[in-house]
Amino acid sequence: MTPVLLGLGSNIERERHLTAGLEALAEVLADMRCSPVFESLAVGLRSGNFYNLVVAGTTSLPLLELDRKLKFIEADNGRYAPERKGLPLDIDVLLYGDQVGVFNGLVLPRPEILRNAFVLRPLSLVVPQRLHPGVGQSFAELWREARIDQELWPVPFEWRGQALTPAALLEDGRG
Repeated sequence: MTPVLLGLGSNIERERHLTAGLEALAEVLADMRCSPVFESLAVGLRSGNFYNLVVAGTTSLPLLELDRKLKFIEADNGRYAPERKGLPLDIDVLLYGDQVGVFNGLVLPRPEILRNAFVLRPLSLVVPQRLHPGVGQSFAELWREARIDQELWPVPFEWRGQALTPAALLEDGRG
């Protein structure tokens, strides 16, 4: 079993699509754990705000098969529909074990980890001690040292009757 970290995002019917994504991932991953959910402004496109989270787990699937499975989950949620107006569900492989490099066009670790608060902050909460294989620092350290000019807001989100975003984080109100 290979440890994996996946980034999920949605800006259309955000709760519905993220919930559907989590349900589908529960069929693919073992030992699945979810970060809190954060809202942020869109980066790189003009659209409504996104909800983002990170999922940690393990899989027996080889990397390219996992990536193909994620594309099917996205497609099931309208990602590639010609009439869509936004991004219903985006799922990215952030880390696959300690792989570093380009694998059939897939860059690992995903460069957005170090550029986007909506990726790094959830990583720092779900796997704080995990080392970034390209940098050698923990995600908690990387978040503390990050100088990323993006705002995040924790949002209440439940999955399978469990609050993913802790009350203390919601009360604090800061990402």
